[in-house]
Amino acid sequence: MQIVYRKQFAKHLKQRIKPFPSLYKKFKERVELFVQSPDNPMLQDHQLKGEIIRFRAFSVTGDIRIIYQKEKDYIYFVDIGTHNQVY
Repeated sequence: MQIVYRKQFAKHLKQRIKPFPSLYKKFKERVELFVQSPDNPMLQDHQLKGEIIRFRAFSVTGDIRIIYQKEKDYIYFVDIGTHNQVY
């Protein structure tokens, strides 16, 4: 499984997460956990609904989410931010 950052994800990661070292560390930890065990309950991974049903999301912290899409051997990270920012 290879993770690819979409342009919007990379931009929002730089703006919303990287300026906060402890949050960026948590991001890296959760991505590593996701790679090792995508069904780990700590991630609270779930299918999205409505117009964004083709995407899934998992939690970095209580309010920070990563929106992603699975396609064959790739995982595309689409967006990152608070619940209100990404939905």
